Amino acid sequence: MNSPIKVKLPYFDHLLAALQEDNDALEKSFGRHVHWGYWQQPKLATLSVDDFAEAAENLSIQVCDAAKISSHKTILDVGCGFGGTIAHLNENYDNLELLGLNLDDRQLQRAQQKVKPLANNSIQFQQGNACSLPFPDNSFDVVLAVECIFHFPDRQTFFAEAFRVLKPGGYLALSDFVPTTALLPLVKIKLPKPLGQGFYGNCNVECSSAGYRQLAAETGFKLTLEKDITRNTLPTYRYLRSMGMKESYKSISAAVETLLVEVLSRTHLLKYLVLSFQKPQSSD
Repeated sequence: MNSPIKVKLPYFDHLLAALQEDNDALEKSFGRHVHWGYWQQPKLATLSVDDFAEAAENLSIQVCDAAKISSHKTILDVGCGFGGTIAHLNENYDNLELLGLNLDDRQLQRAQQKVKPLANNSIQFQQGNACSLPFPDNSFDVVLAVECIFHFPDRQTFFAEAFRVLKPGGYLALSDFVPTTALLPLVKIKLPKPLGQGFYGNCNVECSSAGYRQLAAETGFKLTLEKDITRNTLPTYRYLRSMGMKESYKSISAAVETLLVEVLSRTHLLKYLVLSFQKPQSSD
């Protein structure tokens, strides 16, 4: 791996330190996936540690299903975190070439320790920038970005890079927090430092559904899926509050930011979408 790059994500700083303390609940909750959960029936969520771990796994499955993944594929997971999505694919498919990419070397080191190849799969973890993918053209059948695109420097550049490295007919699938038209002017307001970077780091949630459709058209992708799963993710907020109380973790920034996202989601101003885009089979 390359030399460490300083990544300003306070929630990962806290999580990486906490995971060193052999906390079983924290390990199950965020040691594999570091994203929201998906419940098919949100009203039945028990919010136990195992329930949330299953929901987090199910969110990754939603994105993988959107990419129409099957065995014998070459897959790039951008912003791979601790390798949870790579681990899911490794455990459920065979003969895959799996590559996880992340800027943060600390996350990659944990992923390498935790995820080992099964079923004739190959796995690599590599440090790199989502907006300057270090791979040749037409390298992958699938590119994934699970709940991380809002951290990327520029969505348009990432889309162009994903299009470049995908084989003809390949899929880009992602999940993102997407503002409605009513909310869009507010999220575009730039806050002065340090207010602009809180517990979750710099988060750009300025791309609406129309914005994604425009990105697809400008890049050459065909939008194949736009699935609103906001309702299915809502139990996440109760679980995060519960975990914060149990762990006695006190961060005003974490509490305020999480509550704001919850309020906007519950009032239908902010959507959680799974999106899929296909690169045409040919340029015709």
